[in-house]
Amino acid sequence: MVRFVFLLIFVAGFGWAENWPQWRGPSLDGASAEKGLPTKWSTEEGVTWKLALPGRSGATPIIWNDHVFLNVADGDDLQLWDVDRATGKLRWKQRLAGGNYKINKQNMSSPSPVTDGKTVFVMTGVGIFKAFDFTGKELWSRDIQKEYGKFGLNWGYASSPLLWGGSLYVQVLHGMKTDDPSYLLRIDPKSGKTLVRSERATDAVVESPDSYTTPQIWKDGKQEELIITGGDVVTGHDPSSLKELWRANVLNPGNNPMNRIIASAVVKDGLIYCPTRVKPLTALRPGGRGDVTATHVVWQNPNGPDVPSPVTDGRYLFVANDRGILWCLDAKTGKEIWGGQRIKAAIYSASPVLADGKLYVTSEDGLVTVVRAGPQFEVLAENDMKEYTLSSPAISDGQIFIRTAGALYAIGARR
Repeated sequence: MVRFVFLLIFVAGFGWAENWPQWRGPSLDGASAEKGLPTKWSTEEGVTWKLALPGRSGATPIIWNDHVFLNVADGDDLQLWDVDRATGKLRWKQRLAGGNYKINKQNMSSPSPVTDGKTVFVMTGVGIFKAFDFTGKELWSRDIQKEYGKFGLNWGYASSPLLWGGSLYVQVLHGMKTDDPSYLLRIDPKSGKTLVRSERATDAVVESPDSYTTPQIWKDGKQEELIITGGDVVTGHDPSSLKELWRANVLNPGNNPMNRIIASAVVKDGLIYCPTRVKPLTALRPGGRGDVTATHVVWQNPNGPDVPSPVTDGRYLFVANDRGILWCLDAKTGKEIWGGQRIKAAIYSASPVLADGKLYVTSEDGLVTVVRAGPQFEVLAENDMKEYTLSSPAISDGQIFIRTAGALYAIGARR
């Protein structure tokens, strides 16, 4: 099976220069191995280029070499943009679908694109799923709602697809506005055809079946599992057949009927970190069979996030909650290293990213707070983008890409 290969170019004296090919980056966990990244900037200083955008989006920019891809909402239209990484100018844009609408914070451009370096794949909140080559030629198109029924999430569909092992994975975990079952899709990236569709059972009720997360992968030698969170449970699946291997009923111990899940799981060094609606944040061991609720929980902590996904380097797990309160936990034990540390009071929806010994945390007001990623809490800088921001930052070749409601910024010089 062909693996999803990420281009890594060694830059002497600086470390690794990476692409950022999907929402959570090259290692699927929000972390980057790059060094020498910018710490301080403004909307004018330290900016390599700035590209005007027509409006807000929760979708993160993805980067492959000289291409920056964006899922864009422009009025009623949903579009895919390809931006020239060197100049910040628009290379091409392709219409994905009409029927965009806003619901609370988000619109139907929320899923982030994903690329293998030759093809870019982009899902929309209205169920249109398309593939393009790097020249903008459409390769295939799907209408997931037309084929499998209307999405029934209370706040609209927002899960990003996952590309792994030569397959695309799409989850539709819903129930608030539908009686249809939740399901997983394994899709052939070349043809766009469904290879496997598997229903995912849940006893969750009211809004609790709804999940806005993105699938993850656990890999250990020859073992691989597709990790899905939502509907009150965490499940591990065979990536080929989508057969459920195990499940842990850890996301909703209080049986809250409104326990929708937004923050995605993070997989690192043999543990799965599973957020829920704040508490408990659970670390699980993968690799089980059947109901592993009583056997595979490694630790739990009451101070989890709601919307921003956590991030870890394997030693420390960093959590940012919706109010800008941060925790640093021992990733292996869940013990608090430091916690309850508030950065500027605001609402936080973007997920923090970790690189160069720094944690980049972005508020909806557009303030990017840079915190030292270590055992002592220290704010290194506050960088005000001065605009509404939902999207998580992306890192590539020494640059940080930040998307606000009105612009895409390339921060720092490319190496």
